[in-house]
Amino acid sequence: MYLRRKIDDFLIEWKKSKAHLPLIVKGPRQVGKTESILRFAEENYENVVRINFVEEPKFKAIIENGFKVSEITKIISRIEPKKRFVAGKTLLFFDELQEFPEIATSLKFFKMDGRFDVICSGSLLGIHYNRIESNSVGYKTDYEMSSLDFEEFLWARGYEGASAELFEHMLSLTPFQESEMSVYGGLFLDYCILGGMPAVVADYIAKGKFDGSLRRQRQLLADYEEDVRKYAESLDQTRILNVFRQIPVQLARDNKKFQISKVATGARFKDYRGCIEWLKDAGIVNQCHCLSFPELPLKGNFDENKYKLYFFDTGLLVAMLDDEAQDDLRANKNLGVYKGALYENIVSEALKKSGYDLYYYKREDSTLEEDFFVRTKKSLVPVEVKAATGNAKSLKTLIGSEKYPDISFGIKLCGGNIGFANHIFTFPYFCAYLLKKYLAQSPL
Repeated sequence: MYLRRKIDDFLIEWKKSKAHLPLIVKGPRQVGKTESILRFAEENYENVVRINFVEEPKFKAIIENGFKVSEITKIISRIEPKKRFVAGKTLLFFDELQEFPEIATSLKFFKMDGRFDVICSGSLLGIHYNRIESNSVGYKTDYEMSSLDFEEFLWARGYEGASAELFEHMLSLTPFQESEMSVYGGLFLDYCILGGMPAVVADYIAKGKFDGSLRRQRQLLADYEEDVRKYAESLDQTRILNVFRQIPVQLARDNKKFQISKVATGARFKDYRGCIEWLKDAGIVNQCHCLSFPELPLKGNFDENKYKLYFFDTGLLVAMLDDEAQDDLRANKNLGVYKGALYENIVSEALKKSGYDLYYYKREDSTLEEDFFVRTKKSLVPVEVKAATGNAKSLKTLIGSEKYPDISFGIKLCGGNIGFANHIFTFPYFCAYLLKKYLAQSPL
């Protein structure tokens, strides 16, 4: 089963552009990169040459005579004569680029030659990206792919027009009917449990039930841990895994700031800094920085030693919970002690997949704390995530105090309906993926 993805439209537009550059699609493992590229290739090219550097390491010899296109294509056809190169009708697909980043140097020559389109793809590319960037700067286009966002999940479930409907409710501030809240709320809970990994979602849709989803998610987690052991060459692999396994534990606490001292006995920040960077570059975690002060601009206005860590896919976070929490969540829809952690993670995921960097704020000398901040052209916008439909005290303080002149309104995400009062826009969690579009189009 192929699941429609946003990259589908991007790839078509990329090909239509007469001056398109070689493309590098990067993202975590098993988020659907190869499947989407191959489907696009088969539908749009007469001839497709795919080289997988993990499955076929023999093709690493294709640069033995340098990076000229004629030499590379000659050696490819020598190694495997069935692979053909037809000018103007061929896509060359270099898969698992992380195994052979040196091939990125050839992208300049393929662009200058102009006879063949080239797409590269791979997992963990962030770790190798300095080498890839230096070898191909100015001669490539990048596309970042992740697991399915909620809109793609809705497509997979057959709700093709849902986003337009949800967005219209947001723009007009029209509350949803009870039946709509039930339907979209139920779909969103399914998405929280399953996450957006294509294999998990496709299996769920094919079976119509959750049978096997947890087992598949935990296998994916095991695969990620295996990647740490395979690719973390110069760092302490045990430390990276310690950080990885500590994320759900620390998110479950009231103070969700990630604390290195809690990772292991005697752990020090300087020993673990590279471990967090590794996981972030691998696309496995999203880092949310603590603002020094809630004001514009956001970039550079944060304490690099204070941050939260979230999983890039909430379904994988759910899969790391203990068995008792699993049973309670799946059987009773009770999020228990992890309620705040899961809602924050799902919102962080929605914001990140929308293109936002992640920021939060905690004032040291008071209880003032805000979960996330985004911005419009003119304003800084605090975003509060409420596990219950309670009072947004910090949000009201940020909006009402003269200390924060860049803030004139805020957004609250909760389990309740759409509303507006006291300069606070309230939306259900399932609208979080539309916030960036809403802030861009609404007259705020």
